[in-house]
Amino acid sequence: MKREIVSILKQYASDRTRLIDMLWQVQRRHGYIPDKAVTELARGLNMSRGDIRETSSFYHFFHDQPCGKYRIYLSDTVISRINGYQQVREALEQAAGTRMGTVDSSQTFGLFDTACIGLSDQGPAMLVDDVVFTRLTPEKVSKIIRRLKQGETPQQIVNPKQLPRGDISYVDNMVASNIRQSGPVFFQNNIDLEALLRRCLSSDPEEVIAAVTASKLRGRGGAGFSTGLKWRLCREAAGDTKYVICNADEGEPGTFKDRVLLTRSPKEVVAGMIIAARAIGARQGIIYLRCEYSYLKAYLEAQLQQLRDQGLLGQAIAGRRGFDFDIRIQMGAGAYICGDESALIESCEGKRGTPRLKPPFPVQQGYLGMPTVVNNVETFASVTRLLDMGADWYAALGTEDSSGTRLLSVSGDCKRPGIYEIEWGVSLGKVLALVGAVNPWAVQVSGPSGECVNAEHERERVFAYSDLSCNGSLMLFNRKRDLLRIVRHFMQFFVDESCGICTPCRAGNIELQHKIERLIDGRACQQDLDEVVSWGKLISNTSRCGLGATSPNPILSTLAKFPEVYRDKLMEQKGSLLPSFDLDAALSGYGKARIELIGEKAK
Repeated sequence: MKREIVSILKQYASDRTRLIDMLWQVQRRHGYIPDKAVTELARGLNMSRGDIRETSSFYHFFHDQPCGKYRIYLSDTVISRINGYQQVREALEQAAGTRMGTVDSSQTFGLFDTACIGLSDQGPAMLVDDVVFTRLTPEKVSKIIRRLKQGETPQQIVNPKQLPRGDISYVDNMVASNIRQSGPVFFQNNIDLEALLRRCLSSDPEEVIAAVTASKLRGRGGAGFSTGLKWRLCREAAGDTKYVICNADEGEPGTFKDRVLLTRSPKEVVAGMIIAARAIGARQGIIYLRCEYSYLKAYLEAQLQQLRDQGLLGQAIAGRRGFDFDIRIQMGAGAYICGDESALIESCEGKRGTPRLKPPFPVQQGYLGMPTVVNNVETFASVTRLLDMGADWYAALGTEDSSGTRLLSVSGDCKRPGIYEIEWGVSLGKVLALVGAVNPWAVQVSGPSGECVNAEHERERVFAYSDLSCNGSLMLFNRKRDLLRIVRHFMQFFVDESCGICTPCRAGNIELQHKIERLIDGRACQQDLDEVVSWGKLISNTSRCGLGATSPNPILSTLAKFPEVYRDKLMEQKGSLLPSFDLDAALSGYGKARIELIGEKAK
């Protein structure tokens, strides 16, 4: 073990910021992270064992105990649950001979539930380490387990032609892109990236920033902050070293647009990062890739190498002496909170993904304390296209306050799930018709953290930052679906994914979840709903980061738009006690305890 860890430490120059990479190396070799490895890592990095475990224990996909030769993660999402998840789960447990959350007696299969893995358009889906299986049925999953028992590897099952992992054919063989409608901005194959980069690199950085600002491009990660302004603030911030980070930690349930962009247009994304580096004066970049997309890593590494070979990445990019910029891929390890830019930066530094207090903002003090631009995949791809076609061209698309186009990840009760490019300003009704929505009733916009819209009464609402500022996820539900159980599932997700650092989010979401469970069980009254509203607002206003600020939304949004769903489940409150309070259970054993206490005093 010692020799192995020494080799890993040497590979990463004993750099503490690469701790997550080191932990991945250990887990891939052993299937988990043994105590001996922790001891050796701590010694080599001059850290305590507690420091190492503090990081490893934070991430969902790191294990500190043996968890089987094959670690199988079945994606548990509300979309999968309306597409046969339960039957697939039962078949998986039966075939593997163990229950979810356990390892079978032969130590062959470890079964685990996990949140959305970015495949809502083709679920149920599961990961066997970094191999993906989609569109699962009970028969299909039973066959996969049977073949694994017979000695085949996940790679052999999913890739019988032995396609190179760095080739697009390998990715396409596992996962469909499902691009249903492309538009003027994304998935273009006619951009001369070399000519574009030469033009941008020969321009003054201020000119590049001015063009991005004039396009009115806003960040596509959810917050909608002006991209040009972010770049300007970072350029003007004090610091000799600056960084560019691409946020590819696409963890919002129901969202998969960034996965498709990285598959179909990776070089456009990278070109956007190179342009950003020129604008702010950075020499190093990071693509933070969620570990659920680890099957893309070899392909993306190959794309980066092709750009290096073309002289478009690395030293003297596009022949411009003095402009050196290169990119590494940082794998995540399973933490929704790392979608927050400051938590992502902490993770890039090899630590727990705990959100930082703001200010200072990342453009002032980001990665390693230096000014850092963090934009998401769609934003960087947009930069490349808008600079290719011109800022005025881009600004003319969409609406006055929402320029350009938007990618939607559509799933749920519709005939054509997949990726749609729309111009800002299109109505919800038109989108529902476009995707073949089947008797739409509730539309979850922007994932659980967003807004639930009543499709029967709000079809005229438009996608724009002034109205439905969608972050890319659109989940459709008809009246066959139990909305309260969907809400409970969303609340469980936030409870599981809270980093736990602040009390309103850590404890408050659990209390909200309990309220929903009472309602589903028929044990809630109007006072419970009143408390949900007041507690929800308190959690939103006092939490440290975006997770806590939006975590009450599944309840508050559906309560506002579908009050009858809640009202029909209420019980009448009699007296001062809530219906959910079981007086008999509370008093059970009280008499016995009192008698024993009196007896003790008598002695």
